[in-house]
Amino acid sequence: EYTKRLGAYAKVDVREVADIDPAKAGGVDAARDKEGAAILAALPPRAHVILLAIEGKERSSEELSARLDDLMLRGNSDIAFVIGGSDGVSDDVRARADEMLSFGRITLPHNLARVVLLEQIRTLDKHRLRERAGQITAADQKRVDQALDVSLGLSSY
Repeated sequence: EYTKRLGAYAKVDVREVADIDPAKAGGVDAARDKEGAAILAALPPRAHVILLAIEGKERSSEELSARLDDLMLRGNSDIAFVIGGSDGVSDDVRARADEMLSFGRITLPHNLARVVLLEQIRTLDKHRLRERAGQITAADQKRVDQALDVSLGLSSY
């Protein structure tokens, strides 16, 4: 549902990597390494990678918005957020991350962390649209509305 809502604001591509059962993989470390290899394979090669981790940097909504704006202004329009599985992520995934982000000191199930992340991005993008729309004067907005009414046949102008 969130990816549909976000479609109006940003291109979103959710890629899921299957959890690997540690009992079948030869232990937690082996499972984490296999999941890590799958995560790395799923990442776009030139993406700026933000790993969600408890020890990451906590940012307010405004700070996250400013950070994403800064990345895009610097030409990093392909941003990948990584949410690890229940046993975390491999050292290779941590090494690939350009930065880490935290939603606080709590542990969230990865599916819930994804919902929180998608809602945060949706909220940030709606805020950006409102900011840009707020730069239009009321008189200009009225003229735009009238032009749309005329072009859509909603007015008798």
